[in-house]
Amino acid sequence: MSLDLSTPILVVDDYQTMVRILRNLLKQIGFNDVDDASDGTAAFAKLKEKKYGLVISDWNMAPMTGYELLQLVRADEKLSTLPFIMVTAEAKTENVVAAKKAGVNNYIVKPFNAETLRSKISAVMGE
Repeated sequence: MSLDLSTPILVVDDYQTMVRILRNLLKQIGFNDVDDASDGTAAFAKLKEKKYGLVISDWNMAPMTGYELLQLVRADEKLSTLPFIMVTAEAKTENVVAAKKAGVNNYIVKPFNAETLRSKISAVMGE
């Protein structure tokens, strides 16, 4: 099964430069339906309005972190199975373990390239 490039993706990051980088990498892979949110609160509101096939979220944001967003998504009946990739600059073991326990599908440590992103997306969406 190949990647469905028409899948809508929500990128969540409070740093606009990172949002741009992710959008560009996703475009390189072939994804064009990409929305973004600047924090977990805005992202959760968007997740209630539109059906996304994947969330790629930064960990460190305010007022709601990517970790808190992940917990909300997993607790929500309609969103609980949504593929979720966490992006962070910190490769702390306890963060990875906490994210795994909370139900994250995959984890990417910055910096990364299009190939890394593609392989992580393929791993969670099945290729």
